[in-house]
Amino acid sequence: MKPVAIFRHSPTEGPGYFAAYLDARGIPWRLLSTCEGEPVPSDPRAFSGLTLMGGPMSVNDALPWIEPTLALIRAAVAAQVPVLGHCLGGQLMSKALGGTVTPNPVKEIGWGPVRVADDPVARQWFGDVTEFLSFHWHGETFSIPAGATRVAGSAYCANQAFVLGGHLAMQCHVEMTPEMIRAWAADSADEPGRVAGPSVQTPAEMAEQIASRVRALNAVAARLYDRWAEGLAR
Repeated sequence: MKPVAIFRHSPTEGPGYFAAYLDARGIPWRLLSTCEGEPVPSDPRAFSGLTLMGGPMSVNDALPWIEPTLALIRAAVAAQVPVLGHCLGGQLMSKALGGTVTPNPVKEIGWGPVRVADDPVARQWFGDVTEFLSFHWHGETFSIPAGATRVAGSAYCANQAFVLGGHLAMQCHVEMTPEMIRAWAADSADEPGRVAGPSVQTPAEMAEQIASRVRALNAVAARLYDRWAEGLAR
């Protein structure tokens, strides 16, 4: 089986639980670090699927790897190679497919509920899950590209996930581990413009019930990854 390509755009924003999910199912994967200057492949058919992780940058920044990544996403969709995006990854998918990425009304940082849309497409991916507590860390938001279906939203960000065929883009972070949450909280103590409030938690609030919250989140992630993995080239 060809490996799943996992694109890391920041040293602390790796695959997290997603890597554990793949390992447990014997699905090979390869980490590609744009943050270390690794080039973006041009042919998605070298992989069984593409997964894009998060990062502190904007998809609207003039970074050398963004345009090749957008082109790769479009090529993957055309070749029916499943694409999966987490936060920045979801924003890259939206922009590649004709959507826009703009500032969200507020920053959304920490734990917060996500509501699943009540429609058949959402049910295919989430099953009987109607709401779940997810982790968030973003200041921008994506629009839903033409032809895609919005499948989740939250009180502070209307577009939390969309589906296009076998491709899934998420604004929220379902891939988190306790270690990742603690690392992000420590690294961002001096983040500009970050003020605790209804949509922004303190590190102490993020750490509350962290083990049980991550377990529940990973269970939702596994359901989504199961559906996505159905399209992987075997």
